[in-house]
Amino acid sequence: MNNFSIISSLLDNDFYKFTMQNAVIKLFPLVKAKYEFINRGKHSFPKNFAKILRENLNRMAYLKLSNEEKIYLEKYCPYLDSSYLDFLKKYQYNPKEINIFQKGENIKMHIEGLWSRTILWEVPIMSIISELYYKLTGSKSISEKKITDITKEKLKKYKKLQVKIGEFGTRRRYSYKVHKLVLETLKKEGPPFFIGSSNVHFSHIFSIKPIGTQGHEWIMFHAAKYGFNIADRIAMENWLNIYNKSKLGFALSDTYTSPIFFKNFNKKLSSIFQGVRHDSGNPICFAKETIKHYKKFKINPIRKKIMFSDNLDPCKVAYISSFCKNQINTCFGIGTNFTNDVGFPSMNIVIKMIEAIPEKKWIPVVKLSNVQEKSTGNKNMIFLAKKILHI
Repeated sequence: MNNFSIISSLLDNDFYKFTMQNAVIKLFPLVKAKYEFINRGKHSFPKNFAKILRENLNRMAYLKLSNEEKIYLEKYCPYLDSSYLDFLKKYQYNPKEINIFQKGENIKMHIEGLWSRTILWEVPIMSIISELYYKLTGSKSISEKKITDITKEKLKKYKKLQVKIGEFGTRRRYSYKVHKLVLETLKKEGPPFFIGSSNVHFSHIFSIKPIGTQGHEWIMFHAAKYGFNIADRIAMENWLNIYNKSKLGFALSDTYTSPIFFKNFNKKLSSIFQGVRHDSGNPICFAKETIKHYKKFKINPIRKKIMFSDNLDPCKVAYISSFCKNQINTCFGIGTNFTNDVGFPSMNIVIKMIEAIPEKKWIPVVKLSNVQEKSTGNKNMIFLAKKILHI
């Protein structure tokens, strides 16, 4: 166990972490950030868990972008310019940026440092925690054949629905091995409905284009710097400053609730962005709201897309796609239901940015979401945000 590295490539991460890292380097190179591990599922961690986790994180310091990986990024991600790829070539994880502490069955963890550096930690740490947890608690997975069969069965349903699906399951996967097996099946059996994976390492292995745009922390930081009311708009404008002509055009819609997002999503932004990503709240209400929003600006919704990515399975996808049919285009980012459907409950854990230094001092950052249990951050700041936004 102690000699086994769960993360073996610098690219074993979600694509949007790299696109955000590039934007941070260019626009906010001196900003510092703090992140915190949140055990939403109140999981009990076995003895020495923090010690073994620390050993895995220490090994990540030796990961480097290979020449082959750099060539892959140049080919498949042309919007990541050479200055960023040169930065990534020299980048190495620094485990000193992480503080881990275990008391009994509880784990506390903080990450702190330059935002441009610490931004890459979240996803691989969560993958490691998930895989270690199942290993150390003795949770044995179903057979590889069964995993392949289950994936094929889901694919059959998605093909019947004729929906576009992507794989978004890195952070809460059962294991690296299961993740790879699922993607092997998706690559082989999925086309033309399988549109890619958010995992850059596996996208490289299977020669597919990685998918994704930006995460909540991008907008959370903008709220700390520019204020809650205009955070969505400035975050989107800054995104376009970096990725103007590329296809990284999905706007994340629920950092400060969807109604606030739509107030910020003006005609210019609504026209330029390919579509919006739904990550919390009732998907049908959101689809109605999005269609109405586009129509208000005389934009035909059928020329736009909603990417749904909130805890999906074939049943939910069938329900959402049947409502949206002939009204607005859809695609679906399926996460844990692909990479952790092996007979055990998946973990309910997150790592979120909690503070940033946009100017000279630390400011708490918060996310409100469309559902209360997904809100994160300092309670007083959440209260203030709701007051300012009249929520």
